[in-house]
Amino acid sequence: MNTEKQNIVQLKLLVKRLIYLFTTIIFLVMALFLVLFFNSTITTWFQNSETNTDSLYTDAKKKVILQNEMAKFWKPADIDLITDTILKQEVEYGKDLIAHTAKYFGPNGSVKQISNGMNCNNCHLDAGTKPWGNNYGSVYSMYPKMRARSGQVENLYKRVNDCMERSLNGQPLQEDEKEMKAMIAYIEYIGSTVPKGKEANAAGIYDLEYLDRAANPIKGKVLYDAKCASCHQVNGQGILAEDKKEYTYPPLWGTNSYNSGAGLFRISRFAGYIKYNMPLGATYENPQLSDEESWDIAAYVESLERPSKDLSKDWPKISKKPIDHPFGPYSDKYSETQHKFGPFKPIKEAKKKMEEAAEKLKSKK
Repeated sequence: MNTEKQNIVQLKLLVKRLIYLFTTIIFLVMALFLVLFFNSTITTWFQNSETNTDSLYTDAKKKVILQNEMAKFWKPADIDLITDTILKQEVEYGKDLIAHTAKYFGPNGSVKQISNGMNCNNCHLDAGTKPWGNNYGSVYSMYPKMRARSGQVENLYKRVNDCMERSLNGQPLQEDEKEMKAMIAYIEYIGSTVPKGKEANAAGIYDLEYLDRAANPIKGKVLYDAKCASCHQVNGQGILAEDKKEYTYPPLWGTNSYNSGAGLFRISRFAGYIKYNMPLGATYENPQLSDEESWDIAAYVESLERPSKDLSKDWPKISKKPIDHPFGPYSDKYSETQHKFGPFKPIKEAKKKMEEAAEKLKSKK
């Protein structure tokens, strides 16, 4: 082989080696890139997996806590377990009076025509048995009791008549009337599962935390139109049932709604009431409104016209008035507007300081 051919062969070998070297470098670079890419992807996947696992664990833990809490909620005594035939009939009649009050006492009532046409059930859901639905869980166990609103010890007859005169904007019943006795019998029986002097779990209305701002009726109107008007109507007058005796969905303001002396006219009561009960279908475990939405809707509803009631004998000790009682006079410097819509935290703090000062003064004596 001559020199020229040898040079050509060596050149070809050199080129092949360079090609192999270049190919190897490219392969290594690609391999390194793929390792880095998949390592990042796998790490992210594991991180996301861990996050999802943590989220599922947290949700499951919350669900267990909620279920344990709800397992302790008050449950009414079962009417079907009553063996006394006469008592059972009376309790069942009382339940029907609570559930369909207007059929007996409304404008077209069969017994008397003394109310606005709303049912007790419109405010005390499921005939007063729903958890946080303004139920009767603690009524029998806590009455008779001293009430600061009247400044007197009240019995159940007075309590029922308060609802008749305020929430139903009507007239009181006599203590010996058959219907009054039946309603009392029902309330006492379903609450008989709670020891005297004890509060039932999830009784009455849930106490929402105060906002850091005033509740806003303007925001509330937007929310009301979106979430409430389909049942209670844009004009707030509700929907009458076909028999025209009671409401399928009650009026929230106007002539036929509860008056200014009703408990639900206090914004905190209305906000707490709708939080776990409205819109229709909402429950404690599945609320449909945020706290802020509840406060703002309450502010809107309570800003509108309704029947008035003489409250001159209410709260004989004005220092005992609730923070959100919407009518003066007050024992503090805050206006009626702030007492009605908030913000309530400054009023709460001022009230606390006054109570502490009064305690110190009392201890010195």
